[in-house]
Amino acid sequence: MSQIDDRVPQLGYVEPFEHESISHYLGRLRRFKANSLPSAYSLGQAAGIGGIIARWEKLYFNPFPTDEELGSIASLIGLDLSRFQDMLPSREITFQPRPIRLCVACYGESPCHRMEWQYKDVVAVCQHHNLRLLERCPQCKKPFEIPALWTADRCHHCQMRFTSMVKYQARIKKAR
Repeated sequence: MSQIDDRVPQLGYVEPFEHESISHYLGRLRRFKANSLPSAYSLGQAAGIGGIIARWEKLYFNPFPTDEELGSIASLIGLDLSRFQDMLPSREITFQPRPIRLCVACYGESPCHRMEWQYKDVVAVCQHHNLRLLERCPQCKKPFEIPALWTADRCHHCQMRFTSMVKYQARIKKAR
């Protein structure tokens, strides 16, 4: 019987989107067909760090993830640690985990949740499109679920497509 080389990734690799939040990425990683992990806890068990991943999927970062914790997952899938660190919120900016915010114009360009939408200093405006960020579905008025659970690019309650919500985002006039 041979020993398994610890340096070989043990889960299928999922390429992160540019600007993707760690919550959205972890959900995609778990659902990837080669991985098929039913919960954040199961991913934490595979990485040897327990249930802490469930907190990250919910965008709770107190205590802030350590390089050791992130490295445990990174080595499991063959992802560079710095890519994981890029998915975390900045420690210098106040972060607001709720309500989950969405710029559907950004989402149409790259189908992922961005951590910058949750910054308290953003004042609920997309810095790229100058549109007000949505905090709930414009059709059913339900708040968006955590990004780790976004599976079909649509509202989890009424099934309205994210990309069709763009007409409900108000353009913000810039101050002169």
